[in-house]
Amino acid sequence: MRGLASNLSRLAQGRNLMEDLLRRVDTSPTPGPAQPRTALTRVASFGTNPGNLGMLTYVPDQLAPSPALVVVLHGCTQSPAAYNDGAGWSDLADRHGFVLLFPEQTKANNPKACFSWFLPHDTARGSGEAESIRQMIEAAAAEHGIDRSRIFVTGLSAGGAMAAAMLATHPELFSAGAIIAGLPYGAAGNVQEALNAMFQGQNRPASEWGDLVRSASPHRGAWPRISIWHGAADQVVKPGNAAELVKQWTNVHGLPITPDERSFFAGNSREVWHDASGAEVIESFDIAGMGHGTPLAVGEGDMEGGAAGAFMLDVGISSTHHIAGFFGLTEEAAGHTAIRSKPTIRAQVASSGREALDGEILPPRRETRQEGGHFDPETFGVPASLPPQVLRVIQNAFQAAGLVKR
Repeated sequence: MRGLASNLSRLAQGRNLMEDLLRRVDTSPTPGPAQPRTALTRVASFGTNPGNLGMLTYVPDQLAPSPALVVVLHGCTQSPAAYNDGAGWSDLADRHGFVLLFPEQTKANNPKACFSWFLPHDTARGSGEAESIRQMIEAAAAEHGIDRSRIFVTGLSAGGAMAAAMLATHPELFSAGAIIAGLPYGAAGNVQEALNAMFQGQNRPASEWGDLVRSASPHRGAWPRISIWHGAADQVVKPGNAAELVKQWTNVHGLPITPDERSFFAGNSREVWHDASGAEVIESFDIAGMGHGTPLAVGEGDMEGGAAGAFMLDVGISSTHHIAGFFGLTEEAAGHTAIRSKPTIRAQVASSGREALDGEILPPRRETRQEGGHFDPETFGVPASLPPQVLRVIQNAFQAAGLVKR
């Protein structure tokens, strides 16, 4: 009974924290203009809409032939327009000619505008919100002549968890997806389980996570490629959820849990898994010191954009630019992450008290070597399979000893 009381107490504390966070977001001013910078178009009718969602799109003036489609799912308390302004997706759509689809949660479904990623009816194939999003995709694809082999989905927080649900229930629709501060598919079946998953996390076998995806649809073909992003200091959706997402999708792809590559940049880490042909199929980013939100590099540079605000965090790395590269929508290579110039990164790292490397991403490679002063764990007999946060501590110790150039 004491264990049950302790668990209930932790859940109550988590619920109180979430409600407090949402109250502060609701009442505090958001940086940036009051009106959206980019107008989205509302689509009044797109199907039976069993999930009672809204549909908005952004179509650039110059579309590429047979354009791609990116489905963007906002987080709690956000609107599609606010998320687009923060993440800067429409700027990239203008530059590269792809179409954006923004499902919109309604207050009638959830007073905080959270997608219902934790309700079985809304995350099952053919029903609820998942079916509404599928109908939107079909409508947008028909209207704009979308290349059906280039449909992608991404989302933040509840939107990230809903993106995971769409990738699980309709894998045949998507070439790839990106989950930011989200949770594995099947992590919760009701509100109480959702709070437990968010604030405490779960530790399930990879095969169990994988079975949840495999049982969500009759699909047995190629699976979508997956990009996972999480802040190491996230107190709303615990970072352990990223590790469980990795377990889920490596199992689905039939890959080992140990990554083929691990690179470090500005205190952050990127892990990569390849398929048999050598193509990147899963990547996972651990953003050092970042809380709950979408990583941004706000500025006017080629690899910068968006606007900081609630849950839109200017940490010097543009997840939007990198994800677009991972999707194959831009000329940027996915292995070279969109980060700020070195002086800006150094200033930001110094202000956070974190150690950094030279401020650049290491080129992806299967066999790491000690080059240019960068830290390669295996060179010093350190197992590369250690958790990223442990590797960072060891790296800092070697730097302090002068064994690795800062």
